[in-house]
Amino acid sequence: MKKLVKEFKDFITRGNVVDLAVGMIIGAAFTAIVSALVSHIFQPLINWIPMGNVSGLITMLEPRNAEGVKVAMDAADIDMTKSIYIDWGAFIMAIINFLLTAVVLFGLVKIINTLRGGLGGLKKDAAFIKSITEEEKAQFGPKLNRKALKAIKAARDAEAARLAEEEKKAKEEEEKNKESVEDLLKDIRALLQQNK
Repeated sequence: MKKLVKEFKDFITRGNVVDLAVGMIIGAAFTAIVSALVSHIFQPLINWIPMGNVSGLITMLEPRNAEGVKVAMDAADIDMTKSIYIDWGAFIMAIINFLLTAVVLFGLVKIINTLRGGLGGLKKDAAFIKSITEEEKAQFGPKLNRKALKAIKAARDAEAARLAEEEKKAKEEEEKNKESVEDLLKDIRALLQQNK
């Protein structure tokens, strides 16, 4: 039982689950906002257009009165709650709702991505562009487009990796030389000890 409780505690406190819960709560609130936008702003605007009233756009399949008895199509006592019909207006508004939600979410994700990586990236790019030398401009072209900037960055990264590798090899060689000098000094001390 303790193991099960511990596993549940680990599961529920895992970052993914908490993020998912927060996302679902925000998503539900966001859906309410978009639904209100569609039903209270866009639907009246669509209905205001001549021949644009989608709320009354239905196909009656079986008209019935308040008692649930089938009546003629043009009868005055048709009860919509008892009748069977296809509500095209509700379907069209659901499509508009979906499209608006998708557009707004796309915009939010774009803004968040810009704020998360874009502004920092722009600052880094500005510092990076200032550090470009005349030799690099001559090598990669006078136009500093994204492709040229990526090529310059890749060349710098490759050069930094080469220098780091050379430094590592130099340190290894220095360690070898240091060990051989120490071994030589030990041998000399041992010989001097023997001669005494």
